[in-house]
Amino acid sequence: MKWHHTSLSRLLKIEYPIIQAPMAGGITVPKLVSAVSEAGALGSVGAGYLTSVQLDQHIKEIKALTGKPFNVNLFVPEKEVSISKEDIQTMTGILKKMNMPVHDVSFTNETSYSNYEKQLEAVLLNDVPICSFTFGLPSIEAVRELKRAGRIIIGTATTVEEAILFEERGADVIVMQGSEAGGHRGTFNDSADACIGTMALIPQAADALCVPVIAAGGIADARGIAAALILGADGVQLGSVFIPCTESGAPAAYKAKILSSKEDETVLTRAFSGKYARGISNDFIQKMKPFENSILPYPVQNDLTKRLRSHAAKELNPENMSLWAGQSLRLINESMSAKEVLDRLIAGVNDVTESSRKDVNASGS
Repeated sequence: MKWHHTSLSRLLKIEYPIIQAPMAGGITVPKLVSAVSEAGALGSVGAGYLTSVQLDQHIKEIKALTGKPFNVNLFVPEKEVSISKEDIQTMTGILKKMNMPVHDVSFTNETSYSNYEKQLEAVLLNDVPICSFTFGLPSIEAVRELKRAGRIIIGTATTVEEAILFEERGADVIVMQGSEAGGHRGTFNDSADACIGTMALIPQAADALCVPVIAAGGIADARGIAAALILGADGVQLGSVFIPCTESGAPAAYKAKILSSKEDETVLTRAFSGKYARGISNDFIQKMKPFENSILPYPVQNDLTKRLRSHAAKELNPENMSLWAGQSLRLINESMSAKEVLDRLIAGVNDVTESSRKDVNASGS
């Protein structure tokens, strides 16, 4: 059987078990998502920071560009976030002293949950075939509604325990994110300190679960894909390799940093969002180190730095951008289309698997 004929590719009705990670924040625009799906993999919308109206528009644009399956990823709202006005004023003052543009905080627990509910409605009303969840478990009611509508549910986990909770909730597939992954990982269930690497995480999850496992974190070439499949994954999820793509919505300065940075230049930081995320170190992250204890919880800190990040993108200033990236940066050094990225990956896995097959045959002769 060919390497790409897995239980995952059959379930998702895609040719190759490769998922473009649902990176929120403007990267996964309709052109990128549809290009990935058209090339035989699974494109994903990172809908975490979109309003339901924006998500509805994204879905319609993708459907106009491709008739192939794609995924919409939603952020499950955080537990009650309690924050005082004094704490917000303290962090606002710190940013203003640094001459940073500050966004007025508009977050409330109620508005966050309301938008999430409306996003779910957009997924259902627009017949999105696959819906994935990050930062927690969707409600039993939401799972039932999606299942009733024939949708496939993907959970995101960073420990085997989290994965089991998702499987018990009704997820059809689980993305297992290793600590090498860029951006925010899907950590929940009080396991923020569990920074387990992909190589260790995948075989343990594959042994413990009955549903297909998707490997994520630090995978950026054919060797990584082949290794993940050998370890027991049914597919892989890649993010950083798609950021420099011509169809990506990432700012030009962000793309340039991905192409020029190395594996030891990423750090885990709460500076931009209040939740630990892996990104390329820059001036803002370094300047915020003395104020670690004043950083607000997610998503309040994320709301507060929104204007800073937006202004940096317009000014093409990577030193104030959240440059989320995984640890395999040396493997990403060329800008090309999404199809070219996938063609190279697929050809590479074909070569790796064919070479392994020849080695096995030779040793047995």
